[in-house]
Amino acid sequence: MRVMRLADSSESPKLVEASIPQPQPGSGEVLIRVAAAGTIRTELGWYPHTHLKSGEPRQNAIPAHEFAGTVVAIGEGVTDFALDEHIYGMNDWFAEGALAEYCLTTPNAIAPAPRTLTPTQAATVPISALTAWQGLFDRGHLQPGHRVLVHGAAGSVGLFAVQIAHLHGAHVTATASGHDTVFARELGAPQLIDYHSTRFEDVLHDPFNIIFDTVGGDMLLRSLPLLKTGGVAVTVSSTNENSTDERIKKAFFIVEPNQRQLMEIAALIDTYKLRSWVKAVLPLCQANDAYTTQIPGHGKVVVTVNPPAA
Repeated sequence: MRVMRLADSSESPKLVEASIPQPQPGSGEVLIRVAAAGTIRTELGWYPHTHLKSGEPRQNAIPAHEFAGTVVAIGEGVTDFALDEHIYGMNDWFAEGALAEYCLTTPNAIAPAPRTLTPTQAATVPISALTAWQGLFDRGHLQPGHRVLVHGAAGSVGLFAVQIAHLHGAHVTATASGHDTVFARELGAPQLIDYHSTRFEDVLHDPFNIIFDTVGGDMLLRSLPLLKTGGVAVTVSSTNENSTDERIKKAFFIVEPNQRQLMEIAALIDTYKLRSWVKAVLPLCQANDAYTTQIPGHGKVVVTVNPPAA
């Protein structure tokens, strides 16, 4: 099968096209024929792409761990899915990803794809929407009437965090940069702050139940005085992963697969309560551009792998 994988050696991470054997599902696994894969601009340098779970160096990793596609083979013990079923979801960060014609995953990490989305649109959803969902509900214990501050509201995770918080009755304040403030307001954040021109801590005074940081740097540290007693700070920025500040370490988390949550997200999408955006679409052979080229717009850059026949 065709794949795009990390080159053996390069001064900076680079993808090269290769042909490798098609994987086969083991017990408890599902083989997906990938229609489209969502990309995260910074992911090529992440630890799971350079190291094995054991900590040893890893070579030739295949990135992109969220996808939409079709079930083509089922391992022993899998009963949740049928052949030819259209799904969306993710797989383990240390597994080979979806910049490949086929990839392996597990039943708990996928769900029936939203009926109202194309595979290209569906591929933008799993990791970003699950990250927002888990940050708000699993960690933040979001309730109607809560005050929520979202940093980076126009980003691929932030746009879902704003929509989901607003949809569940929260009062959302958001930060974004420049022209993105108009977009963020349309997502459901009535109070917007351009963090390039205004220091948010100078204009925000009422405390928040949840602070959700997707930007990194010192954004969360500067936000902590705005947190209510008993409130929850959350950050998903990789710049905070190795912080020595205990408050930042406690706030940082990495999304986990969750079939039930993917089904709930799909239901919101199919009832037109939750929206996704595709920033750009690239063929598999141009996947490098998703990581090396600044592409304007909102949402994610999607790589089409096995596009459906016209």
